[in-house]
Amino acid sequence: MLVAFVLVYLAVSVGIGLWAARRVKNSRDYLVAGRSLPLFMSVTVVFATWFGAETVLAVSSTFVKEGMRGIVADPFGFSMCLLFVGLFFARAFYRMDLLTIGDFYRKRYGKPVELATSLAITVSYLGWTSAQMAALGVVFHTVSGGAITMPAGIALGAGCVLVYTLFGGMWSVAFTDLFQSVVIVLGLTYLAFLVADMAGGPGAVIAHAATSEKLDFWPKLEARDMLAFFAAWLTAAVGSIPQQDIFQRVTAAKDEQTAVRGSIIGGALYFCFAFVPIFLGYSALLIDPQMVAPLLASEGTEFQLILPTLILERTPLFAQVLFFGALLSAILSTASGALLAPTALFTENVLRTLQPNMGDRQFLFTLRLVLVIFTLAVMLFALESEATIYQMVQNTYKVTLVSCLVPLAAGIYWKRATAQGALLSFALGLVTWTGMELFAADSMWPAQLVGFAFALAGMWLGSIASPRPQHPHRAPHLSPHHPPPRAR
Repeated sequence: MLVAFVLVYLAVSVGIGLWAARRVKNSRDYLVAGRSLPLFMSVTVVFATWFGAETVLAVSSTFVKEGMRGIVADPFGFSMCLLFVGLFFARAFYRMDLLTIGDFYRKRYGKPVELATSLAITVSYLGWTSAQMAALGVVFHTVSGGAITMPAGIALGAGCVLVYTLFGGMWSVAFTDLFQSVVIVLGLTYLAFLVADMAGGPGAVIAHAATSEKLDFWPKLEARDMLAFFAAWLTAAVGSIPQQDIFQRVTAAKDEQTAVRGSIIGGALYFCFAFVPIFLGYSALLIDPQMVAPLLASEGTEFQLILPTLILERTPLFAQVLFFGALLSAILSTASGALLAPTALFTENVLRTLQPNMGDRQFLFTLRLVLVIFTLAVMLFALESEATIYQMVQNTYKVTLVSCLVPLAAGIYWKRATAQGALLSFALGLVTWTGMELFAADSMWPAQLVGFAFALAGMWLGSIASPRPQHPHRAPHLSPHHPPPRAR
């Protein structure tokens, strides 16, 4: 019965995505939904940016295992990222009338910086998108009682997401996100009341967490712990800003004010609602400690199954339907945008650079072809990776923190920033971070902090040492009368 529901739900999601695909007339519709989303849809697409497999499965189980300190990146870092984007970047992105975030680097610094940053951002999506595919495999394997293997589950989930994203692009993402966000909110809210009653009430759950020191947030006053804590927060809060999925979700809004409000409201909604699966996961300790103990003690990724195991073993069928519906909604809404983002970036800022005379119909065909290829790549990555969902997601944003964030922020806020500074920042940040990861992994200093520091130094040194730009770009969001450049 549960498997039948899952299949029906997938069919409905695909149907909504294909219905939305009728709105796609050109590449602008495909990539940013014609920049026409109203506030309520802008909020749901921003909310769905990260409310995926990590939030429901990984963050909840990581809290049970490590407490509040273990989840500083998500939801604390990721929700702050959306707030920062709304306050400091959304206006600039919207006014420049761009298709991708790679277009910013080209217009501000030139093609070499565009190519380097676009490749780095594209590669960073392997871990993030693969985490969603791995979670789909977990869902299908779990609800079928093992009848559907993990590889088959990954392939089935990826195929469903691919079908509607392939035809509808951002329009399909927007409409399916709206539908799936409603399912997430209603389903998890109902489960919170049900599970709280089983655990003895919300007060009992919170009191148990406080007694077990799971609510302690700040790190120990030791240099290593404090640096690791700050690095985890920084990676999520600002390292995730130069990402195409955030860019496309924000700039799909109908106007500049909607883009700002959608990002801020979506970030606040994400922060608040992320604690619902955390509450559900920790309630399992009070409801069935004998089930939780061996999962926490496992050396692999089994501890991520705490919440789905609780729902399957301790709740009625209706609750199971709601939970797995909400879980599938969370994963599908995140996965669709995560597939479209690197596809858009690679096609627009790498392939189109090599073939600049590509017409719009050819460009749209190329986008869809690249989407298929990238989907196959992330499926293979998900099948081969032994990392947890949480680890795959956190590793994604280290790349963009050390290579792409500084050129982005400096390009908006520092008129003196030059292409030479951007290239030196990119190179120094990426090389030092990679070197630290390979040769100094046990250092007190987190590798991404070292890489970020060198990226800052590279931007300053490279820009100061090179000639001042004759016509430096003005920060678009600080110049309300500055006319936006035309999109290519």
